[in-house]
Amino acid sequence: MQPSPLISVVLPVYNGADYLRPTIDAILAQTQGDFELLAVNDGSSDDSEAIIQSYADSRIRYFHHPNKGFAYTLNRGIAEARGKYIARIDADDICMPRRFEKQAAWLEERPGTDLVGCFITFISEKGEEQGEWPEDRANYTNAQIRKALPYVNCMAHPGVMVRTEVLRGFPYLESQKYLEDYDMWLRLAGAGHVMEKVPEMLLLYRVHTASMTVSIIKKKNVFFRHFHCKRRYLAGRLAAGRLNAFDVQVFLGMCKDLVTAAGKNIKQKL
Repeated sequence: MQPSPLISVVLPVYNGADYLRPTIDAILAQTQGDFELLAVNDGSSDDSEAIIQSYADSRIRYFHHPNKGFAYTLNRGIAEARGKYIARIDADDICMPRRFEKQAAWLEERPGTDLVGCFITFISEKGEEQGEWPEDRANYTNAQIRKALPYVNCMAHPGVMVRTEVLRGFPYLESQKYLEDYDMWLRLAGAGHVMEKVPEMLLLYRVHTASMTVSIIKKKNVFFRHFHCKRRYLAGRLAAGRLNAFDVQVFLGMCKDLVTAAGKNIKQKL
């Protein structure tokens, strides 16, 4: 039986063949090589499976199931993880060579930190740099992230590394489709978990026509999606009897989202 790795990399794949190979190549080239790569195929109909199986690296563990969605696929990867830490990555993004090394060292040196992210740079379909995400760069300490989250998502999902025992206590929710990550950050912050970032650019985040960022997040009514995400989060907190000061800020952010969304709808109709 192989010893448990330091890091389990959870890579959900759904029809990701166009960009999957450079994503895997960048993972396998990490300076911190004590990891397992859990490639979880969510019923892809393209060449994703063939690409994954073309690698002979013993660190790759391959799983597949019929299409069940993003949350299910992530939760399966987490359940299969054997590492002390879980690193997230999507099938179209690229890790900088020292990402795992720096994030694992951050968590090793800071036992009170439960999740560590990093700065990202957007890239195009061709890999050309497209700029930075302002909310990402402006919020990297726990205090800054905690202050921003009730109003805006400031954490890049495929760039985080989390303590495995913490993440297993907060499974992704299928009810929060398209905003599974934002809901996760709210639940972690609401429960008092510490989230920080290595203040360095360690991930190239690809934006293309088929990506969630384009197809969902940049839709004009994204504020309605955020409103409902926060509403469902608060309903869960209320049902559990755990409302706190952070949740009050989430409620204020939810109200702001509703007003903004309604204003955009009115403007579109004029």
